[in-house]
Amino acid sequence: MDSGGHYNPRTVEEVFRDFKGRRAGMIKALTTDVEEFYQQCDPEKENLCLYGFPTEQWEVNLPAEEVPPELPEPALGINFARDGMQEKDWLSLVAVHSDAWLQSVAFYFGARFGFDKADRKRLFTMINDLPTIFEVVTGSAKKQTKEKSSENNGNKSKSSSKGRGSEPPKYSKQVKDEEEGLDEEDDDEHGETLCGACGENYASDEFWICCDICEKWFHGKCVKITPARAEHIKHYKCPSCSNKRPRP
Repeated sequence: MDSGGHYNPRTVEEVFRDFKGRRAGMIKALTTDVEEFYQQCDPEKENLCLYGFPTEQWEVNLPAEEVPPELPEPALGINFARDGMQEKDWLSLVAVHSDAWLQSVAFYFGARFGFDKADRKRLFTMINDLPTIFEVVTGSAKKQTKEKSSENNGNKSKSSSKGRGSEPPKYSKQVKDEEEGLDEEDDDEHGETLCGACGENYASDEFWICCDICEKWFHGKCVKITPARAEHIKHYKCPSCSNKRPRP
């Protein structure tokens, strides 16, 4: 089994590209391909790991046999916990371990190829500008559900907080005027809601809209929906859900 060790990224940019590829593969496993990933993590099997490759592919496999391995190894035995907790919690747990593994691989390369303090800082800053796998899988740092995630792309996971008062209102600018007294409290709560398109935070002075399929929130400008147009939309589908092909 190849853990991506056949080529060695030697610059900060190469290590970051390696990181992004592995990250994309693992996000795919935990979102778009979640049903297949779930089935491969059979608790009856031996210790299994989730690997992400620089080619944006993923694989569930046994850990490397050589000791020590060529690269740091992902968390062992993710399959054993699969049936012992709710699926969304299990996926969140795998996501957190996946984030830790990606960091360890990136900084393994950094140490191996003698990155100095400035290079390490630059690498960490580049990595830190991306949402973590955990944030993508859960929609934000809040508890979210994953029932529909297998049909959605990337970070388009379903939010369990539907109906929760802290979500930005469906057409936030309209409702905002009626909730003047709650502005301060709302801004704190809404600050943790991220746009499904650009990943930026909710801001009270911006128009937002929620997808009725995946229940992700979007800046109107990111999905080209104006408040006037939203008035005539009974059930809004985001671009990702609109482009989704029905299952055979």
